[in-house]
Amino acid sequence: MRRGLVHVLAWLLATGAAVTLSWWGVHTVMAGTAYDPPRALPITAAEATTQESKLLASPTPTRTERATPPKSPAPSPSSTTAGPAPSSKSPSPTASGQVRSYDTDGGRAVFDLGEKSATLVSATPGTGWSMQVWKTESWIRVEFASGADRVSVFCTWHDGPPRVEIGTY
Repeated sequence: MRRGLVHVLAWLLATGAAVTLSWWGVHTVMAGTAYDPPRALPITAAEATTQESKLLASPTPTRTERATPPKSPAPSPSSTTAGPAPSSKSPSPTASGQVRSYDTDGGRAVFDLGEKSATLVSATPGTGWSMQVWKTESWIRVEFASGADRVSVFCTWHDGPPRVEIGTY
């Protein structure tokens, strides 16, 4: 009986050591291959103007234009944890083609800033961050969150041309 117990104990130790060594090796190799998710690239003013003229010249509505929900005066939060969040609004007729990208510790927000309004082009949270978006008729707020850390990108145009403020709290 004692001899059988010694064999079982030896087998358990050898198997545990082999599994541990294999896991450590695979973990080390896989940790070196991790990559950040793709981030939204900034669009130059010339590219934005070209894209806008293509949209205006298009005889049929684009997928974004067909899926435009009715406007709501109250802020409507939406939440996502990864990937870009394209704007639900089509480019406004007053859009000037000034597409601006704002990089923060929590992620990137891209706005199309017109003369009297703005639209959210995309918002991409950084690795380990989540995101919420609120939209009204006169402002858009993108908040990136990770634990207790918060970064807010706030675009307003209620009393003049659009302006963007970034706050960390």
